[in-house]
Amino acid sequence: MFTGIIEAVGVIENIERDGSNINFTLSCPFTKELKIDQSLAHNGCCLTVVKTEGDRYVVTAIQETLDKTSLGEWKVGSVVNLERCMIMNGRLDGHIVQGHVDTTGEITDIENKDGSYFVTVKYNTYGNFITVPQGSITLNGISLTVAKSGDFEFSVAIIPYTWEFTNMKSLNIGDQVNLEFDIIGKYISKLIGKENVIQ
Repeated sequence: MFTGIIEAVGVIENIERDGSNINFTLSCPFTKELKIDQSLAHNGCCLTVVKTEGDRYVVTAIQETLDKTSLGEWKVGSVVNLERCMIMNGRLDGHIVQGHVDTTGEITDIENKDGSYFVTVKYNTYGNFITVPQGSITLNGISLTVAKSGDFEFSVAIIPYTWEFTNMKSLNIGDQVNLEFDIIGKYISKLIGKENVIQ
């Protein structure tokens, strides 16, 4: 379980194919605190630490993960948003984030608002995915508030701190991002869909 509050950014140091899997080696400020078998969200995707060595650690993405996320587009040098799993006696500063990416979206617009940024994302039209104004969305692991909601697209307003201390500032129009929709919204959407089918 995560909160969507990014703890640090990491850098992809090495990428190694192993059958259909990919082993990613990263460095980050808290590598020496990591333990093998620990859950760590990478751009919102929960991956398990399988190896640590010095200031580097390794995680493995299987084909199922690669199919649903943008991890397959990572390159050596890519900057990744990181969050360790939440401590249950801590504050939930973001929202309930599972680290299970639902789908990817495409950045369609980035507008500089003289100090803040207004980012628009279009996403796939399949699945029980919805957004609502002032609802929650997780974009590359960042807990954000939906500023504007449309059919299969939404916009978020990014404060300067988030822009500076995550990988948001490195995104460009056309880039793919990982999306996790609000778990409560997904349950409601599925239930309403079932009721419509029954009727």
